[in-house]
Parts: sequence; structure tokens; C-alpha cells
Amino acid sequence: MRYLPLTKQDRADMLEKIGVNSAADLYKGLPVSNDFDLPPHQGEIEVERFMTALAAQNKSAAVTPFFLGAGVYNHHIPASVDYIIQRSEFMTSYTPYQPEMAQGTLQVIFEFQTMIAALTGMDVANASMYDGATSCAEAALMAVRLTTREKIVIGNDLHPHYREVLESYIGSQNIVETADDCAAAIIIQSPDFFGTPHAHAYESWRKKCDAIGAKLIVVVTEIVSLGMLPAPVEADIVCGEAQSIGIPMSYGGPHLGFFACQQEFLRQMPGRLCGETVDVEGRRGFVLTLSTREQHIRREKATSNICTNQGLCALAFTVHAALLGEQGLKDLASLNHARACQLADALSQINGIKIINQNFFNEFVIELPLSSEKFIQDMALKNVIAGLPLEENKVLVTATEMTTDQDIVTFVNALKEICL
Repeated sequence: MRYLPLTKQDRADMLEKIGVNSAADLYKGLPVSNDFDLPPHQGEIEVERFMTALAAQNKSAAVTPFFLGAGVYNHHIPASVDYIIQRSEFMTSYTPYQPEMAQGTLQVIFEFQTMIAALTGMDVANASMYDGATSCAEAALMAVRLTTREKIVIGNDLHPHYREVLESYIGSQNIVETADDCAAAIIIQSPDFFGTPHAHAYESWRKKCDAIGAKLIVVVTEIVSLGMLPAPVEADIVCGEAQSIGIPMSYGGPHLGFFACQQEFLRQMPGRLCGETVDVEGRRGFVLTLSTREQHIRREKATSNICTNQGLCALAFTVHAALLGEQGLKDLASLNHARACQLADALSQINGIKIINQNFFNEFVIELPLSSEKFIQDMALKNVIAGLPLEENKVLVTATEMTTDQDIVTFVNALKEICL
């Protein structure tokens, strides 16, 4: 017998609230005919050619000078990453509840957590989150639970997408600009949305949080920056986006959120945690140690309703990070910064172009003598993806290790043709 959780009165109340008379009324907007203006049936070869031609209309970062960042970055991914993540050791159940069947997946999660904790300077990290924006929102909810306060302070230029997700989670009325004793947390992004690092200000923000009893949340959207900038050890929670290591841009996702915090806040951390143990024969093994989500415990005690972790993306990150090693990550960060400095130096030599940032890691804002939207469109016609248009005449530009000398020359020449 089917289990029907709703009574007839429950369904009637729901229909009345929606404003329809029956469930069938919900489908009235759907077309009843299959007379669509679609091309006729074609074979597989023809469909492949058609779809390939459509895809060719995109301007790909692989073949076009590409200076767009703003939270999603064009980094090199070694071919070995894709090979390793397809090995049979990792082809286990996507939700590793049975450790005897999923040691490969569990070990990767454990290694991922260890790497994130080391990069962020935190005591503990979880098994990953959906993306940087939801990770930031979960950090705010965690601060609300820890302090029993509702207000979240945005301390500097937070990524606008992160702010939108934050508003969806806690309500725009609970996001404020003034830090007082009603604040659950202060959120700082470093480097901020416009590319300026704020590592030098961590200590002052820490003192401000301590003075009002709030938690300090540091958001990192470009995790490669942690290879050069100091780890935010002053924070209570560090979260953000790890797409830059091992994961392609993929038109915006799937990506990889990370979440780390101090040991004392462990039991309020969202998601789940993988731990190391030994089996009955004393051999090293891994298990899910903490899963404080509503699928595992009473809903009122749950810290999150996140359904799983980004297993495949976390695996790709872990493989790439292991291939890089500590020195390799530092070298990668230095190369990113050097490329950005090279681009900034070239642009600063052009009359009418102004570099807004005093400091930056691998992206910065330029001011133009024309509309930013028109500039981006004109540059695209010259086969250059020039960055992200901001207000009026400002553009956010990015350079990574993928930016070549010729890319910079092409950018500068195209800009001169448009602006001068």
C-alpha cells in the first residue's frame, strides 16, 4: 500500500493557497500539442556535426586571449589529473557510508581535508561544499548558531554572487554594514572581489570581532593566492572556492566549495567529516566520523541539510594539489602574480588607462576612457575576452599562468585600437 502523508484536507488547503481548484490546473500552462517547429529526424553523425558547429560559436579560453576571472579562473590542469581520477580505486559509491567498500573515496576525502586545513591555517576542514557561495552562506549560518545573533556584517567587497546567495540563506534584512554587538560575524574576502588582498588587516578585524563578540569569517575565491599570501589563521572560519586547482571552469560549474574552522567549533560545522582509524587487524583505514546533517540526526539538531560533498571535484583538487606539492603551489602563485604584474605594467603605459588597485594578486581593476560594456564587446569582436565589465568605465581583468606574452601583446594592441 502506498504511503500518502497528506490528507484530502491538506491537499485542499495547499490548492487553495496556490489559487487553483485541482492538481490538474497546475498543468494548464503546458502545451497540449507536439506540433513544434523542430528540424526533422537526423542521424548521429549529422547531430554531432550540428552540435559541434554550435559549440564552435563560443570563444573558448583555450584558443582566445582570456582575461576573465572574478571568482572562476583559467588555470592549467595536468593530463595526469584526469587519468588518476578515473582509476578503479576511486570508482566507489558516491556516498561512502560503507567504509569496507569505499576506502579509496574516504582516503581522498581525508587527504582533501588535510590539505585544506594546512592551506587555511585552520584546525579542521570538512569533506567539501557545493561551491564557494554556498560555503560562505553556511559559514554565516554557523556563526548565527554559535552566537545566537542574526546580523552578518560584510566587512569589505564581497563577491556579489556570494552576497546574493547569503541573502537567500539569511535574508537581506540581516546583512548589515555596521559592526556592533548584534553581529554574529564579520565576513572578509581576501583578495576581495576587485582583486585587493587584505591579509594585512586580519589582525585588526580579529580585534574588532573580539570586542563585539562576533566571529571572523574569511572568504577566499582564488585558492591559489594562499600559495603566496599568509594563511588567515586569525579567522574563526575560512571558506571559499577551490576550483582553481584541478577543476575546469566548465561555464560556471560544477565547482568545489571548501570549509575550515577552529577545533572548538567542530560540532557546529556543516557537512561531514572523514577521519582516520584502524580496522580489527590494526591496519590504517578511514571512516565518516561526523555527519551533523538532517539525514543522519534529528532535524532540530542538524547543522546543515547539504546532501553530500563534491566528491569528484574534491578528488581532482586533491590529485592536482598532490602533484604540485607545497613548493609547486608557491611557484604557481608566484607565476600568477608575475603575469598580473606584467599585464598591469603594459596597461599602465597606455595614455588614458589607469590601474585602480595599489595591491593585487592576479586580478585588478582598470579605468577606461569609454564605457566598460562597449569595451568588452569591442574587444570580443577582436577575439579577446578582456575581463568583467563593472560600473561605468571600469573593468576587472585577470592574468594566470595560462596568460602568455603574446596574449598580453594582443590585449594591449586591441585596447589601443579601441581607446586611442
